[in-house]
Amino acid sequence: MSAELELATRTVGEEGPRVVFVHGLFGQGRNWTTVARRLADPTSDGPGHRVTLVDLPNHGHSPWTDRVDYVDMAGAVADLLEGFGEPVTLVGHSMGGKVAMQLALRRPELLRGLVVVDISPSVYPETGGRTDDPDEDASPFAAFIAAMQAVDLEGLTTREDADAALRTAVPSDMVRAFLLQSLVRENAAGGAGRSWRWRLNLELLGRDLGVLRGFPDPPPGAVFEGPTLWIAGADSTYVLDEDRPRMEELFPLVRLVRVKNAGHWVHSEAPEVFTEAVRRFLVQVER
Repeated sequence: MSAELELATRTVGEEGPRVVFVHGLFGQGRNWTTVARRLADPTSDGPGHRVTLVDLPNHGHSPWTDRVDYVDMAGAVADLLEGFGEPVTLVGHSMGGKVAMQLALRRPELLRGLVVVDISPSVYPETGGRTDDPDEDASPFAAFIAAMQAVDLEGLTTREDADAALRTAVPSDMVRAFLLQSLVRENAAGGAGRSWRWRLNLELLGRDLGVLRGFPDPPPGAVFEGPTLWIAGADSTYVLDEDRPRMEELFPLVRLVRVKNAGHWVHSEAPEVFTEAVRRFLVQVER
């Protein structure tokens, strides 16, 4: 991965402290638009914010690379943050949460605060293993990738057809809608009409899915001593009680909030509760 990789971004809000959001696997910065607009508006508790939404490599409008690597991704985001000239509050979900943790542990001077959403500094099993039920937490991501790759893009007529093609492998309407945000129809090269394509490097993500389940060892003695908020879905098994010692070892000022009736995509399943938790954290961090 190039050290000069330029990530695609979009910023909501024109003034106030900077907040940066980093999405999870299969996502893109636009997934955070509703939350960003809410945080950009001033409230009685404090000013509005400039909220920057990042597309990670191999997602959205950012460049594709030849490998998946958390340290490389953290470095690319760090390069972006350096350009702001001020510390930011960094929010990361799932894969983006691991990127955010790696950045916090390696470049803590760039951050005012850290929010990690429904992921832990752990290695996740390929299937199951996070609960007593071996089938309850089977990782669906390989199946999602296979289903997206199986969509006949040349024969595709409408987005609804793609939705139908994914339904067996992706039964959740919410998750299918999330994946389909990365399916776009664009003008083909040479003026040969319009064609469908995924804004996801599916071949690479499928190949390196094992890397994404991991968490690289931080530098010896690395600790992020800034304020840290962990937001987990109460119905998710991505953050368990057994993860807490490692979280507190690396992020000693951590506070964990579990959101009722929400799973892994907690910010989509409980957007009001999620946004309010982040807003209160920002008030604390920016005092």
